[in-house]
Amino acid sequence: QVQLVESGGGLVQPGGSLRLSCVASGRISSISVMGWYRHVPGKQRDFVARITSGGSTDYVDSVKGRFSISRDNAKNTVTLQMNSLKPEDTADYYCYANGVTYYTGSRYNTRDYWGQGTQVTVSS
Repeated sequence: QVQLVESGGGLVQPGGSLRLSCVASGRISSISVMGWYRHVPGKQRDFVARITSGGSTDYVDSVKGRFSISRDNAKNTVTLQMNSLKPEDTADYYCYANGVTYYTGSRYNTRDYWGQGTQVTVSS
């Protein structure tokens, strides 16, 4: 009943910028936290950034000062602006939504969702 769809990944040179977006669709009433993880094949999925419905943000130390997360609660979207990209930022980036309250048609339910991922490659 709820889907997360990411966009904005691609290939960029070191020092460049990319903007990732994620839209949550469905009969959504509210979303508690939205954010991003990233995954490099062969390694665990790592937290990147998150933002609460009230606008509080949190980042992994390696992206502080370079990445910025924002959201539009009315549109159920979250955006990750990535600047000064480094080769070590190369990964598949996954959007997540924590505490999604949605209407099933007969009642409200709450659960977490993940997007399908978008690839970011930083290389010269």
